[in-house]
Amino acid sequence: MTTNQPQAQQRNNAAPITTWSPCRSSPAIDLFLQRPAFDPAAEQAAATLLADIRKRGITAILDAAKRFDGASLTPATMHVSQRELDAASAQIPSSVRRAVRDAHRRVTTFARAGLRRNWRMPSGNGGWLGEQFTPLDRVGVYVPGGTAPLASTAIMTATLAQVAGVREIVACTPCGVSRQVNPVLLHALQVAGATEIYKVGGIQAIGLMAFGTRTVQPVQKIVGPGNAFVTAAKRQVFGYVAIDQVAGPSEIAILADRSANPAWVAADLLSQAEHGSGHERALLATPSKALAQAVQKELERQIPLLSRAAIVRRMMAKNGILLVVTPKIDDALELCNQFAPEHLELMAQQPERLVPQVRAAGAIFVGPWTPEPAGDFAAGPSHVLPTGGAARMFSGLTADDFRRRSSIIAFKRRDLEKTRATIETFGAVEGLDAHARSASIRFS
Repeated sequence: MTTNQPQAQQRNNAAPITTWSPCRSSPAIDLFLQRPAFDPAAEQAAATLLADIRKRGITAILDAAKRFDGASLTPATMHVSQRELDAASAQIPSSVRRAVRDAHRRVTTFARAGLRRNWRMPSGNGGWLGEQFTPLDRVGVYVPGGTAPLASTAIMTATLAQVAGVREIVACTPCGVSRQVNPVLLHALQVAGATEIYKVGGIQAIGLMAFGTRTVQPVQKIVGPGNAFVTAAKRQVFGYVAIDQVAGPSEIAILADRSANPAWVAADLLSQAEHGSGHERALLATPSKALAQAVQKELERQIPLLSRAAIVRRMMAKNGILLVVTPKIDDALELCNQFAPEHLELMAQQPERLVPQVRAAGAIFVGPWTPEPAGDFAAGPSHVLPTGGAARMFSGLTADDFRRRSSIIAFKRRDLEKTRATIETFGAVEGLDAHARSASIRFS
C-alpha cells in the first residue's frame, strides 16, 4: 500500500509504504520528518508553574503534586526514606535484583571507559598546558513514572553521575495517589547511587531541583527524559541550572536491505511505538519493496499480541510508523541522516561499512543481533539520547556530562616572551590596553 492510494484503503491502520529519493520527496515523508521541538501548551504551563514555585516554594510544589498526580504529600513524606528503600528491595524477586545489578555493572564499565582523563602537553618553552576534569557537586536526575516506571532510566542516569564522582545525586519521580513509587525503580535508584529521592514528578520536580526549598538544596544540573511538560520545564530553567538536552518522544529508524528478517524489523519498530505519548516515530528505510511489504504484514500480525496494542494503534493513527522504499541503500541511509533519529539500526549485509556514513543518530545499533532494547536496558551506553532531530547537534548522555572541564595554562618566562607580541597586538586591535599591559608590565 502506498501513501497516495485511496483514503478508504488507509482505514485499516496499516503502516503506509511510500517511496523516496534525494531528488524527489513526498508530502507524507516531509510531514513525518517534522517533529516540533516545543509544545506551546506545555511551554505556557511550565512558565506558569515555575513562576509559582519560585514565589511560593514547597507549597506550590505540593499543590502541583496533588493537582496533577493526585498525591497528597508533605515535605517529609515526599522524601523517600531508607525504610522505604529497604522494603522495596526486599519485595522484588531475586531475578529482578540480578538484572538491575547486571545493567548497573555494564553501564558502569562503559561509562568508566569513556571518561576523559586529565592531560597535559608541553608549551614549548618550559611551561605546560592541559585540561582537568572535576565532578559536579550536586546533580538531579528525572525518572519518568507515568505510563511506565522506567527503572532502566534510573540506571542510565544516576550511574553515570556515580561514575563521574558526584557526591550528591538527587532523583525525582512521580508517585500518584498511592504515594508509592515502583519498588524496582526505587531499588535501581539506590543501586545507581542516588543519595536523595523525592516522590515528585512533572514540572514541579524540575522546579524543586532547579530552585530548591528551605529543606532541599538546588542542584547544578538536571538530566533525564520526560514528557512535553518536563521538557518545557527543563528548557526554561536552563541558566539557573545546566541541563543535558531537550528530549521528546522516542523514535527509531531502521536501515535494512533484503537480507533483513521482516519479523525482526517489525518487532524493533514496535519497540519504540509502545511508549505512550502518541507522538513516537518509527521509520523503515530500505531499497527492497518486498521487505517493506513483508514488514507491513508483520506489523499487523504482531500488534495484536502486544499488551499495549491500543497505544501502538493510537501512535499509528498519527502516522507514527512509515515504511519507505528508496532506489539504493545509500539513498536509504541519506533519508536516515535527514531524519537524525534517536536510535538507528543497521540491518544490512556488512553493516559495519555503513557506520562511518552515519552523520546524525543518537545511538547506532549494528547488525541483526543488536535490537534497540539492548541499548535501552543492558548494553552499556546511556539510553538518554537526543530526539526530534536534535541528534544533528546534541549527543547522548555520558559520565563526562556530570563533570566540569577546566583548561590549564602554566607559562614560564620564556613562554610569555614568545607570546607577548601576539597578546599586545590583539590588545591594541580590540582596544583593550589593560590586557596588553598585563603582559608587557612583566618585562618592564
